[in-house]
Formats: sequence, C-alpha cells, structure tokens
Amino acid sequence: MPARARKPIAVPRQCIISQEMIVKRVFRLFEGWVDPFRTTDNLRPPGSVVAFVWFYISQARWPFAAMLALGGLVALLEAALFYFVGRIVDLLDSIEPADGWAGLVAAHGPELLVMLFVIVVARFVVTALAALVEEQTIVPGFYNLVRWQAYAHVARQSLSFFQNDFAGRVVTKVWQAGQATGDFMVSILQVVWFVIIYTATTMALVAGLDWRLSALVAIWIGGFILLARYFVPRIRRWARASAEASSMLNGRIVDSYQNVQTLKLFGRADQNDLYIRDGFDRFLSAIIPFTRNLTSVRASLALLSGLMIAAIGGLAVHLWLAGSISSGAVAFTMALVLRLNMLLNRMMTQLNALMRNFGTIQNSMELIARPIEMRDAPDATKLVIERPSIEFRNVAFHYGKSSGVIDDLSLVIEPGQKIGLIGRSGAGKSTLVNLLLRFYDLESGAILIDGQDIAGVTQESLRQQIGMVTQDTSLLHRSIRDNILFGRPDAGDARLMEAARKAEASEFIAMLEDVRGRKGYDAHVGERGVKLSGGQRQRIAIARVMLKDAPILILDEATSALDSEVEAAIQENLSRLMEGKTVIAIAHRLSTIAEMDRLIVMDRGAIIEDGTHAELVAAGGLYAELWTRQSGGFIGGELAAE
Repeated sequence: MPARARKPIAVPRQCIISQEMIVKRVFRLFEGWVDPFRTTDNLRPPGSVVAFVWFYISQARWPFAAMLALGGLVALLEAALFYFVGRIVDLLDSIEPADGWAGLVAAHGPELLVMLFVIVVARFVVTALAALVEEQTIVPGFYNLVRWQAYAHVARQSLSFFQNDFAGRVVTKVWQAGQATGDFMVSILQVVWFVIIYTATTMALVAGLDWRLSALVAIWIGGFILLARYFVPRIRRWARASAEASSMLNGRIVDSYQNVQTLKLFGRADQNDLYIRDGFDRFLSAIIPFTRNLTSVRASLALLSGLMIAAIGGLAVHLWLAGSISSGAVAFTMALVLRLNMLLNRMMTQLNALMRNFGTIQNSMELIARPIEMRDAPDATKLVIERPSIEFRNVAFHYGKSSGVIDDLSLVIEPGQKIGLIGRSGAGKSTLVNLLLRFYDLESGAILIDGQDIAGVTQESLRQQIGMVTQDTSLLHRSIRDNILFGRPDAGDARLMEAARKAEASEFIAMLEDVRGRKGYDAHVGERGVKLSGGQRQRIAIARVMLKDAPILILDEATSALDSEVEAAIQENLSRLMEGKTVIAIAHRLSTIAEMDRLIVMDRGAIIEDGTHAELVAAGGLYAELWTRQSGGFIGGELAAE
C-alpha cells in the first residue's frame, strides 16, 4: 500500500494576522519618526551649503544619528566576516579531517557559535534596523520635510519673484532640494562613513598581523585622499554648473509645453526647437567637463588600487614564506584588501552622485534661501472692515526705477462708492490695483482701508477682504467645485450652485465631462483652465467672487471675454453683487462703466480727471476724446486694456 500522505501543519490564521500586525506596527513606528509636515517659526534656510543642509538635518538629528551608528556597525560586521574566513582556515588546519564535525565542535565550539550568532542574528538585526531607518524614516519623512518646508517658504515669495523666473525651474529646484539633500546624507552615511569604519578596522586587523601590511594600507588611503583633494573641487564646480544648466533646460521645456498653443498658432515649432537646442547645448557644455573629471578620477583610482593590491599581496606572501603569518592570515588579508578596493571604487563611483547632489543643493539653495521680499510687519494685525473706504495718500511707486509709473498720487474712495478707472495702456491702472492688493510695497506714501494702513495688516486678511475678477482668468487644474470654493471654502453646495447660477455658469457646468469621466462640478478644467473657453473661465471666476462676497470688489475687464448676450445676463447679477460694496472697475469698453458713481481718468501714473460720465464728457478732456472714439465705432490701439 502506498504510504499515507501527511497532512500539512496548519498555521492558525490568528497567528498569521498577529505577525502581520506586528510587522506593520514596526513599520509605522519608524515611518512616524520624522514628521514630513513639520513647521518651524522661520522656514528660510541659511545661505551656505553646510548651514543649509544642517538646517534640515537638525530637524531629524536622531534618525541620522541612528543611521550613523548602524552604518558603523554594518561596516564592523562586514570586516568581521573576512576575519571569520581567515579564522576558519586556521581552525581547519588545527584538526584532522578524520575527526569530522565532532572534532571541530569539540575543539572550537564556542568560537564557531559566536561566528554563527554574528552572521545569522546580529547581522540580520543590524541590517534590518539600518534599512528601516533609511527606507521608512529618512526617505518618506526627511526627503519630504525638506520639500514641504522649501515649498512653503518659496510659496510666500512676492509676485515679482515668480514673474522673474520659469515656473518649471522653480518647481525643479524645490523638488530637487529634498531629493539631493537626502541622497547626499544617505550617500555619506552609507558609503563614506562605511568606508571610513571599514578602512580603520582593516588597518587595525592587519596591523595585528604585521605593521608593514598596515603601513601599505595607510599609503593606499593617503593616495586616495590626494586624488580626492585634486579632483573633488573641480567635480564640485562643474556639478553646480550642470545643476544650474539642468534647471534652466527644464524651465525652457516646461515653458514650451505650457505655451504649446501659441507655438502651434504661429507655426514656430522649428524656431522653438532651436531655442530648446540652445538649452541642451548649454547643458552639454557644463556636463561634459563634469564627466571628464569623473572619468579621470576613476582611471587614476584604478591605477592606484592595482599597484597597492599587488604590493600588499606580494608582502603577505613574503611574510607567509618567512613563517611570520599563517595561510589563514594571508586569505584574511587578501579578502579584506579586495573588499577595500571594491569599496573605494564604489566611493569614487558614488562621488559622481555625491557631487551632483552637492551641486544641486548649492543650486537649489540659491533660490530657496532667498529672503521673502513681501513680509507682514512683526506686529501686523488682521484687517477688520466696518466701512470699506479706500484712501491712496501721496502714493509713489516706480518698480525700483528712479521715476515713472506712479508719483505722489492721492485718491479717496468713500464706503460703498463705485468708481471706474480709465486710461490708456501704461497709465498705471493695474499698478494701482496691485498696490492696493499689496503685491508690491510702496516706495512712499500709504494706502488705507477703513483707516487702517495696509502695510500694518496681514496680507492674508487684506486679500480676504477684496474680491477680484481679472481679464486674464486662469483656473487651477482641479475640479469646478474646488475652483469656485476658493472664494469661500466653508460654503455648502447650495451656496456654491447659487453663485454659479448668478454667474450664468450653471448650464454649461452641467454639460461638462473630463477625460476621466468626471462630470459637472467634479470635472477638472485642465492646466490654467485650458479645457474651458475664455467666457466659461470668466464666469467661473465671477462665480468664485460672488461666493466670496468681500466688501471691496475689483473688476479688471471682468466681462471682456463674454459675448454680448451673456454679458447682458450677468450685468444685472453683477449690479446686485456690487450693492453695498466699494467697487473699482477697469474697462476699456467705456459703456460698461459709464454708470459708475465716479470715473477716474489716469495718464502716466497721475489722476488727470475725476467726475461723473456727464461731467467728464462736458469737460472735453481725455475721457471725452475716448468716449467720442468709442461711440463713433472706432477703438484706437491705445485703448487696449493693461
């Protein structure tokens, strides 16, 4: 009869679940060690590389200290393995093969047991802990701590900061700051620190055999240091240059993709290719010297290592022939030295990554560590409005130039008053609005809202009290719901839909569906709202401002993207929205603002006319000239909106 099959041993399901829970708890313990969203009172890092790195490292000092200690233990255990190889050779030489395992265990059992414990248990525990600290703590926690704090600091920079740079370039530097800082520290602790501990251990172990072996290892390390001293400054300089060229090229490519419609519209793909090709040429001119230095250092190290391995091997054999060391010592020495050679080669290979990361940190630091130009005053308070009056008092602003734009402008707007702001392109209308929103600080004078100087209130509270619809409306690449709720995040669906209805947007929203099948208010609008028409984007922006319901309202060509039928439908709702608010409206279609309480005419940064429509037409000045041209069916080029 066939042998009866044995039943497999059943492992209780509860036991499996319990083990999984323990493993998950261990993972969570290490994953929660560093909070990636940790904040500090001052998010601006210092402006030198060492201080910049320490600014972030100090916020995760204990995980890095653990990584340092564990890295040293791993190096010691690696050296111990080669020591064990030599010892086993000597132990085997000390017994007769005929004695078998019993004789080996009887003679050297305790030492073999220690070796077994170190190889199986200690090595596993130390390696597992090192992996947990690196993979579960440093990578998700520390890397993203740097990215989060860098993002938060840069996001609070002034409007001009972003206007003077590529968005893609800024994003690249913020993202790479976390990656480069983390990789740099991990490489130092995993490779450099490991090699230092391993080298010191190697020298100590071979010195116990013969001081001359240790001296040769010391000469080897000295040669390595000289090579590093020569090549590292050169590699670092070109690493920084290549990082800057890389972020520049990334910015050009992102800018091209963001404006692909314009490129296609003008049929300039070939010309833009040349612009991108120029970026590639600049990148290559920086990366080639960098890689040449890397090739040179690797070749030099190969020559040095070859000479030293031959010298140490020859000396070890000479000492064995002289009876000074055992055959196990020769095996142990050569194993250690070959491992050291591999590690030094690995470190030089890592030098590529180390210097790339160092250069990237330097490059990112120059952007991230910039001071915030527009800061709240230390004693800034929240803006509280009871009567939304606005006063421009002897305001001067020249965009940093010696003169021009706005000089000594004064204007008082009473609570609830609705004014139209008129003037040729470049007259200063949009600049005046930007100053009211404190996108720029005044060079002299003051702006007061309800008697409070806006320089003494927080920027957040100031802008929360002002609703604005611009001519160039851009939306976030999020859902329709999210875009409208920016006006009032705590508003419910009922108020959201009411605002959309008043903005004549509810009908087209109901028909929307994006490429992922999301419909209506859940549909996403694409980058800057490109999936919507200009008129649709404008109505979403109007709905957002209606929902915000701020006491001060700015309309900068608010209905310019709408056709006449939709504009007429919205105009009545805009009129209701303006009730009880202080309103500043900019429009080059004078018919849309002719009914305002006051019309302010600007030219070259100064107010040249102030009055009602009838008063200004009767005065026969610039406004009358513009009105005559428009009512006659001709709008001159100088009337284009700012």
